[in-house]
Amino acid sequence: MTTSAPIPSLIPRSDGFQFLFYGDSCSGVPGAPHAKTFAEINAVVARLEPAPEFVIFPGDEVIGLTPDEAALRGQWRYWLETEMAWLDRTRIPLYHTTSNHTTYDAMSERVFTEVLSHLPRNGPAGQKGLAYFIRRDELLMVFIHTSAEQLGGEGHIETEWLSDTLARHADAKFKFVIGHHPVFPINGFQGAYQREIDPTSGPEFWELLVKHEVMAYLCSHILAFDVQVHDGVLQICSAGAGTAHRMPEGVEYLHAVQMAVDQSGLRYQVLNTEGRVSERLTWPLSFKSQELWSALPDTPLSPFNELKAPLCAWKISGRAADRTGGARQTFLCASDGDARLPLFWLGLTGCDQKLTVIMCPAAGRSPHYWFGPKLDPSAAFDISVVAHPHMGPGGFLWRMRDSSKWSSFIGASAWGFERMASAAKFDIGHGSRGLDDRPFRGTGLSVAQHVAP
Repeated sequence: MTTSAPIPSLIPRSDGFQFLFYGDSCSGVPGAPHAKTFAEINAVVARLEPAPEFVIFPGDEVIGLTPDEAALRGQWRYWLETEMAWLDRTRIPLYHTTSNHTTYDAMSERVFTEVLSHLPRNGPAGQKGLAYFIRRDELLMVFIHTSAEQLGGEGHIETEWLSDTLARHADAKFKFVIGHHPVFPINGFQGAYQREIDPTSGPEFWELLVKHEVMAYLCSHILAFDVQVHDGVLQICSAGAGTAHRMPEGVEYLHAVQMAVDQSGLRYQVLNTEGRVSERLTWPLSFKSQELWSALPDTPLSPFNELKAPLCAWKISGRAADRTGGARQTFLCASDGDARLPLFWLGLTGCDQKLTVIMCPAAGRSPHYWFGPKLDPSAAFDISVVAHPHMGPGGFLWRMRDSSKWSSFIGASAWGFERMASAAKFDIGHGSRGLDDRPFRGTGLSVAQHVAP
């Protein structure tokens, strides 16, 4: 059943901005399959009230990838004049990034700059109209070119101009960088250049974002919605604007993301083709009161139910073992009493004592792994870990005591803590089968838990 009922937009809680973020429609051809799915998404976002202040579309607007310049221009014409006719671009600016479907050679780069002539020409040499920045009062948005022909094509980026631009606009309260290719792998789909920014430039690029206190890197390319955080900076991927085939099926879905940013941080809601909120987040995380922390296992988990699933956080301290043979060491283990492997396990794995999450929500299926930092032998540790059911596979987060910056564990799954079922109990320092099952081999283990409804 379709409806035209308004969808309430998130609005800033104080001075700030609210906007629409979606990408990868791969359309521009009348009657093609992606034209239908793109129209479904546009019908949803057109219902937002109030309307977005601006729209960010991080690439792959049209199917492109043709040597025929006239055909490419025709796709752009149909996309802008027909498929996006619902958007009043004189009132609501539409900002784009380059991408593998739209800027794949010198000709397509030239076409991009000509058909999107409203974009600023303030980018680096050789990338005028391809990379640029927008300053709107306290908001800075830097749009980068992640498939620069002069640098080698797909996955290649420039960093000198980006560094200079972020430095010159250090006074901006809200900073976003937008590009097509992710930096960190999504859903296990990994491959330098074709799936992520090249492995040489990627770390340097991310260090710039951290140094200049960028709030988030917005990207697309991988057909998914995904959020993860590294050294305190969010990577948010939205590539669900109409490309009919999605990876992996049954997990990802067509969508658009409506965002609001203000002095308190960033909030978003992910809207599916029914106009329903499928995922949401408020960032940064907030733990209000020390009284909400309790020693395990005194605080049971609440039932998990879509967006009502509880956020769980743990403070874990102790002293690591001197040397181990690599056997797993348990911090905490959740079991439902069935014969299956533990639902959730957090501890150390390998000779390097790497912080690890293991989940096995389905009997008879292989467990999934997420990896965090290594612990030094015999060293005292004080780690905070969060399992956030609204952040998908990027929702397992860690930080050390002396840092305020969260980072996601690294994994290859397309799902996360949202698949956790209510556990009968947590075992601390050993697994679910008793004291000899994967015991912690260090000393002084202490675990406190916080559960937020």
